[in-house]
Formats: sequence, C-alpha cells, structure tokens
Amino acid sequence: MLANRALVKLIGQSPVKWIKMITETLMKKKKPRNLGDEDSPTIQAEEEMKTHFENHTERVCQNLLSPRQPTNIATWNIRTMYTAGKTSVIASEMRRYKISILGLCETRWLQTGEVKLASGESILYSGHPDDKAPHTEGVAFMLSKEAQRALISWEPINSRLITARFKTTHKRINLQLIQCYAPTNNTEEETKDIFYNQLQQLLQARKEKDITILMGDMNAKVGNDNSGYQLVMGKHGIGCMNENGERFADTCADYNLVIGGTVFPHKPIHKATWMSPDHTTENQIDHICINRKFRRSLLDVRVKRGADAGSDHHLLAAKLQLKLKRCNNPTNTRTKFNTQLFQDIGTTELYQTTLQNRFQALQEEQHKSVEEHWSNLKNIWKEACLEVVGRKATNHKPWLSTNTLKKIEERRTKKDTLNKSKT
Repeated sequence: MLANRALVKLIGQSPVKWIKMITETLMKKKKPRNLGDEDSPTIQAEEEMKTHFENHTERVCQNLLSPRQPTNIATWNIRTMYTAGKTSVIASEMRRYKISILGLCETRWLQTGEVKLASGESILYSGHPDDKAPHTEGVAFMLSKEAQRALISWEPINSRLITARFKTTHKRINLQLIQCYAPTNNTEEETKDIFYNQLQQLLQARKEKDITILMGDMNAKVGNDNSGYQLVMGKHGIGCMNENGERFADTCADYNLVIGGTVFPHKPIHKATWMSPDHTTENQIDHICINRKFRRSLLDVRVKRGADAGSDHHLLAAKLQLKLKRCNNPTNTRTKFNTQLFQDIGTTELYQTTLQNRFQALQEEQHKSVEEHWSNLKNIWKEACLEVVGRKATNHKPWLSTNTLKKIEERRTKKDTLNKSKT
C-alpha cells in the first residue's frame, strides 16, 4: 500500500521532492497493536529506510549554487556584534531575506573561531589576534544550514579579510568568497597599501575555474562615470569616484572583477549603502564583485533597506544562479568519399596505380614504429581517394516536395488570371 500511494504522488515530481515525500510517509508510523510490536521486523525495516532517505536527502542538499534556482548572498556592515543579542537580530534578518551566506564587517570580535547559534546558523569570524587588543574592525561569515553543508574550507587572514570556499552543483566549479573591510579614505597610505597587498595575494591564489566573489565595506566610491573602466563597472553608480574608489577599480581591473552594484539599474535609494547620521548624505561604499568569466551568473545586486540591526549601513544583497556555457567541441567526423565512381573500370585502375606508387615511396623510407607506419598507411589511402574520386557531395532533401511546388505554381497562375480579369 505504501508503494502504491507514494507512486501516485511522486509522478512528475523532482528527485528531492520524492525523497521528502517518502520520508514524511515513513515517519507516520502505525500504532503497535500488541506489546512487543515496536521491535517487529517491519518497524525496524521502516526505521532503517527512513534513516537511509534522510542521509540521502542531506547528501543531495550539500551543494550551494545551482543552475536551477537562484542563491542569495549579502554583505552588511553591522557596526558591532560586541553587544548582547546582536547575533540573534542579524540571524533573524538573514532568515527573513532567505540569505544563504551573509558577510559581516566591523564585528569587533577578537581572535578567530567558529560559533554555532541556537537557531542553526554558524558564524566564522576573524579579528585581532591579541586578547588585549581594542574591539575594532573584524570580519565574519554567517552561514545558513545549507551553506554549512556546502562549506569546503575557510581561512581567517586578519581583522580585515576572511575567505571561504563552497561546493556548487558542478563538481569542477567551486564558489570562493572574500569578505573585506577596507580602510577609510582618510586612513594613512601605509595601512591602505598593506590591505590591498594582502587582498591581491588572495586574488592571485584563487583558481581560475572557480566563481570568485569579492564583497564587503570597501569604503570606496566608484561613481557613475566608467570611462577607462568599461570592463570593470557599469554606469549605474552614485556620485563621483574618490581615491579609494580608484584603488578599488584598479584592483578589479587587474584581476578581471566586475563591480555588480554599478551594473544593474535601480532607484538611487536601492543603490546607496551608507547614510549619514543626519540622513542628508548617502554613498555607495559597500560592493559585491564577481569575476568576469561568471558575470552572467550574477542576476541582481541591490540594497535591502528593510533590514535593521542598528547600523548606518544597509544590507547589500546579490542574487546568484550558476550559468554555464555549453562547450561544443568539434569531433573528428568521418570523411565520406564518392565510391560510386569505382564502378568504372578506368577509375579503379587509376586508384590502384596511385596506391602502388605511394606504397613504393613508403617502402623506401627507414623502419619506423608501428603507430607511425599505420598513420602513414592511413594518410596514403585518404590522399589517394581524394585525388581519384574526391569527397561525396551531400545533397539535402528539399523541404517541399515536387507535388507541393506544382500546387504552389498552379495557385500563382490562378491568382494572376484573377488579377488580370479584374483589371
């Protein structure tokens, strides 16, 4: 009965829905009629099958980025997480906007580590290595349950950089995220140089076949004028480019990155990521970038103004969907020769004579390996066929038959006759 009922429901559903529906059916256990029925072979078999389906469901859902449905990632400068209850507020906003990976800036946590929240999310953080250091800077990733299963590795660099790699549905392509908190425009040049040198080392070490996402509070205004940066940014930025913006754009140009926030047309309120305390000045200083090879996988980048965590920065979200180009490698098609000409005796004799002359020249050469000898023989046969009979011409069958063409001609004649009679 279980198989018959499940079969009707599973027709036309995806494999993941099959597993979920079968698991739900197995979880509805019948009440035992007599004492001791709980340990019967039927109940034990159902428990083993349920465990098997649950494990298979977990293996199916361990990949993050898919070409079938979009994945949401975001970055947010939350000013601080060094206050009670702040992580719970951020986690609730993350669930509300269905974000799989959330990059955080200015966490102000010290050292590095991983924290598992009661709601199921996980936090990978990186801060100052010294316990007595001031609670400043700090970056982190907040991962959903789906992202935790797809996590391959992560590496804390310093209080301004952290990176992580995730699996995608494509076995040869992984997703690499780099979360940044760049120095402000008024910071000393030496501090800026150290940050960008470390960032460039990370970008140099990436794999070309992977999807690279660079995001975070870059404290850089790139503006809406993309002159000289046509391959790096679009014309949908805000304001004018400053010194940090020029550094940031040059880095993106050197490592083939595209600034996503300047590509998609949105209202200004959906592009500004920071607002001054007096609510009079807005800037676009938080960014999400993707490598140019996978630019088509970036569907949208915009600000989510409804998210609130007591910060003057807005949540910047991106929608990703894996887009792959089909690679049509040319195959070695077999050459077809016009063999019908061999019905003529003269053509056959000419072909035999040509082969004999070529074989005599081959015998005069020095002894070679078996592979080279076979390659020479094959080339002789092909060249002789091309010289004597040539390639077979491919005649495509016409789409319209002869009778159809006759009918069309008759209709045209009748139409001409009708037109002449009217005049």
